[in-house]
Amino acid sequence: MKSTTLPEFLRRIAPLFCLLAVSVFAAAQSSPLKICLLSASAEYESDKSLTAFQSLLESRYRVECQRAFGKDKGDGLPGMEALDTADLMIVFTRRVNLPPAQLALLKHYLAGGKPVLGLRTASHAFQNYPEFDKDILGGGYKGHYTNSQVAVGIATGRSAHPVLAGVSTFTSRKLYKNPTLADDVVVLLEGTAANIREPLAWTRHRPQGRVFYTSLGTPEDFTEESFRRLLINAIFWTTHRDEAAFRKPAPNSK
Repeated sequence: MKSTTLPEFLRRIAPLFCLLAVSVFAAAQSSPLKICLLSASAEYESDKSLTAFQSLLESRYRVECQRAFGKDKGDGLPGMEALDTADLMIVFTRRVNLPPAQLALLKHYLAGGKPVLGLRTASHAFQNYPEFDKDILGGGYKGHYTNSQVAVGIATGRSAHPVLAGVSTFTSRKLYKNPTLADDVVVLLEGTAANIREPLAWTRHRPQGRVFYTSLGTPEDFTEESFRRLLINAIFWTTHRDEAAFRKPAPNSK
């Protein structure tokens, strides 16, 4: 009986692997996108903003959001176990002290190849995990400037990035300082206030998953159509999902 060589064996099973990959991708596109919302940033009304944004998402897309809402500088985030089944984690917390079990849950999620979307105070999200900003988001938060108006603009050469599709310029307030970013981040938005320019939003490809962060996120930002579009684009980009495949039919469509 003639033995099969390794190259021949690999050639024969290659179609099976291709079929499996297609099946996995199709399953991901057909199942609802599960998002875990971490919120605890009282100054910027994160609970109110994320609750309204959840309603928007779930009304337009096949998305299921679960909340883990806690207190600014508080201990723990009730409901954080939703990370176990989440496809995406959105972080809008400020200096929360996570109990050991929740910190382990967070690090398990991050090590599992799943994406992260960080908003505003996510750069100093966890009191007992300060490395989150540098190691995960790729940032270098060093406080903020005075509460002046910020002109939000698209970074040079980045207008074609999918996260910026449909995003135009607008104004915000209180510019964050991020003087040193990781070498592998791609800056998408910049903010200018009183002749000072700082990065406002960027993406990052970690071996464990895609990352999007923006230092925007004031209550006023959430009223801007361009900001909401930015976040929606980032959700589907970080999760490798096709937005059109998740869009719900219009109420009057048949």
